[in-house]
Parts: sequence; structure tokens; C-alpha cells
Amino acid sequence: MAGGQAHVGEDDGLDDRVPFLARLERDDRTALLAIGRPLRYPARGVIMRQDEPSTHVLLLLQGWTKVTATAVNGYEALLALRGPGDIVGEGAALSGRGRSATVTALEQVEAVAIEQGRFTRFLTDSPQVALKLLGLATDRQRSTDRRRLEWAALSVRERLAVLLLDLVRTHGTRTPEGIELTVPLSQQEFAGSVGASREAVARLLKELRDRQVVVTSRRRIVVVRPDILRRIVGSSSTP
Repeated sequence: MAGGQAHVGEDDGLDDRVPFLARLERDDRTALLAIGRPLRYPARGVIMRQDEPSTHVLLLLQGWTKVTATAVNGYEALLALRGPGDIVGEGAALSGRGRSATVTALEQVEAVAIEQGRFTRFLTDSPQVALKLLGLATDRQRSTDRRRLEWAALSVRERLAVLLLDLVRTHGTRTPEGIELTVPLSQQEFAGSVGASREAVARLLKELRDRQVVVTSRRRIVVVRPDILRRIVGSSSTP
């Protein structure tokens, strides 16, 4: 964002960093996957739970997940979406602390689970892989810091418009109605992502429905007029 205006097409989306497996050389990727075991998770199944002790990391092969964290007052924030090629659970595995967030399957997920000790030994023996993981952690932190700064300059309406445009770009499929978002997020999950209450997001989505910008049903959103969303985002630079 420059001058208070969000540039949605740049590398500030929810999931536009290069996933971990794509960063590795082919031989390293093959060797890492070989020390794990394949697992499958059903849609909406919890893969990892906040505060639980760490026993393994997961390499996602197919399907998308959401990463959420719950505050002491019960407020749940959507931190990220993780999909094919991503790694989850590595922070707890390396620090020895409990899980910092909950990971839930948004659809059927196929993954490879690597036991914590095996994973850390692999990194010790493969410093080039360890450096790639460090680079990923740095990129994720920079993205989080950038988004936090951007959010501070935007209203909730503008944050929601940016999020919808991000999802159109990264998880949008064209249909006769418009561009359908392929990740099934609830109003509470949208609220957690934009730092607002569920009631505020519900009001804004109703406003967008009334203006025929979006069509919504349970865990389903179709964006009909992305141009109006861009206009909402662009208004943040208007005096």
C-alpha cells in the first residue's frame, strides 16, 4: 500500500508467498517427504489444535486449510490460509512449545506427517533446507507486519473489500453468477481476518448484497462486481 491505497494485485495476499516445498531442490523435497507418513483429513476436520504439545509437522500436498488463533476472551482470528506445498506446525516443532494456532481443513486434505525428532534431525543434516525454512518464516513475518500496518490505515469496510479481492485473485473460480470463492469461510472467519465483530461483517456483507456486489449463502460467496470492491479500496486514498 502506498499513500493509504491498497494495491491488491501485489504480493500482499493471504497466500501469495512461495510455499515451502516449492522452495526446495527436487532431491531435498523427495528426501524430506520420504521420512514422513501420508495422512488424510476430512473437510472441516481439526488438523492441529492451539496449545496442544507439538509432536509432528505437516507438509500439505492437496487441499486448503485455515489457521486460526483464539484469544482469552474467545475472539477467533483467521491468521492465514495454507494449501498445497505449505508446511504447518514447524514453529512449535522447532521451539518445543505448544501449538500457537489451530489448523482446520477447509476441504479434504492430503498431507505427509513428519515426527518432530525426525524433522529436526533432517534440518540439522540438511542446512540448505533449514535456510529455506528460515527464509519462509521471514517472508511470513514480513507479510504479517505489512498487513498489520496496512490494516491500521483502513476502515473495516475497506479491509473487507481488500480481503474479498485477495480471495478473488487467489481462490476465485468463474461461474455464470460471477467469481465464486472456493474457500468456504464463515462470517466469523471473515471477521477474524479483518479485525472486526461478526455483526459488523454481517452488516457490510448485507450492504454489498443489497448493492448486488456479492451473492452469499452459507459459507459461500460469489463476487459479482469486483470493480465496486476496487472502488471501495481506492476510496481510502480520497481526502
